[in-house]
Amino acid sequence: MRARAGYPSRSLLAILLLAVGIAPLLNYGLSAISDLVITDLGISEAQFGLLATVCFGAAAIGNAAFGRFTDHQPDTRLMMLIFALAALALGLAAIPGGYVLLLVASAVSGLAQSFPNGVTNRVLSQRVPEKQRIGWIGIKQSGVQVSQLVASLGFPALAAWIGWHGANAVGAVVALLLGVAAVRVLNQVPHLPTAPIEVGPRAQAAVPAAAPSIKFLIWALAAFGFVNGMGVQATNVYLALFAVREFDFSLVMGGMTAAAAGAIGVAARVGWGRMMSKGMAAPPLLLLLAVMALAGAGVFHLAGTTGEPALLWLAVALHGASALGVSVVLMAAVVRSVPASSIGMASGMVSAGQFGGFTIGPLAMGALIGSPGGFPLGWSAVAGVYLLCVVLALYLVVRRRRRNRATPGN
Repeated sequence: MRARAGYPSRSLLAILLLAVGIAPLLNYGLSAISDLVITDLGISEAQFGLLATVCFGAAAIGNAAFGRFTDHQPDTRLMMLIFALAALALGLAAIPGGYVLLLVASAVSGLAQSFPNGVTNRVLSQRVPEKQRIGWIGIKQSGVQVSQLVASLGFPALAAWIGWHGANAVGAVVALLLGVAAVRVLNQVPHLPTAPIEVGPRAQAAVPAAAPSIKFLIWALAAFGFVNGMGVQATNVYLALFAVREFDFSLVMGGMTAAAAGAIGVAARVGWGRMMSKGMAAPPLLLLLAVMALAGAGVFHLAGTTGEPALLWLAVALHGASALGVSVVLMAAVVRSVPASSIGMASGMVSAGQFGGFTIGPLAMGALIGSPGGFPLGWSAVAGVYLLCVVLALYLVVRRRRRNRATPGN
């Protein structure tokens, strides 16, 4: 599809969304059929949580280690790498090689998640006009929740038909085909004209003042992403299992809870992205999302203790609308504040923070729900995590207000 003059085509937006969403497909697929995988492999809930821990641990290390590598590689090469690694991970999971091979597949899936945010943010900065840029971030970051939605619906259905190994094999083929399409589309979209670089005393004077602020921003976003990430994946990984074990849902209906969270997460990320594109600052929006996520954790706890399915669906909605929307705010803040030449490194640091939280959350949740405290103890811990998010967001809001008051003209 050809774009209007000066505007990239929607096919570019589609491949950015796919690049963000393809790498986590294995993790979401396994979570959707967690009860089947646990039974088939004869593993515990904590061992199942270790799959996500290995995946996100590899992603955290990869994002931190390969940020500068991303800044120096062509966009097409990174796109090929993302889809190839995702296909390899799904292909390994398709082999009936037992738990250890599944751990290896999870690690490869995590490695695939080391590159999407850096390259897609750079594509936005260099190939998409500024007036579209922040809005498109909300859409492309929703790729993760599109992946959750597709995997949560598709994997249980495919597993019932051709087994869970077969479901992963289908995913591997799809990843390869999408990778070919992504590279073809990207090759058709040119870079925007480069703005002239300002030189002289004014430009040199601006750098020292801006650098500390940007550095603090990156670390603050990474810290918030870390804490929020613990709650996100503690919930995502065990949501379907919670529905199956505590509410006697079928495997398909258990997958539907995760699919619903993903669908709401897609809409939320697009919506929060639009708010950011209209000029809303990141700190107050992060505070709103943290409060909503805290409420969602409380409703999960209440749903488990009362056995009321309506409360489960309400908690799913709150989770999808809040905690799953944080990533778009973090990435929009990066693209808004960091030069394109360093965006891979900055995106990698913030993503490493998120994936660090993703690493801890599932392992801790698995240990908690496998203990005598069960899911009630797990949801209490998730609520504590989101309470810390509220505190962090409040600090960022107060700091921003103080800086605005101290800045002339505000």
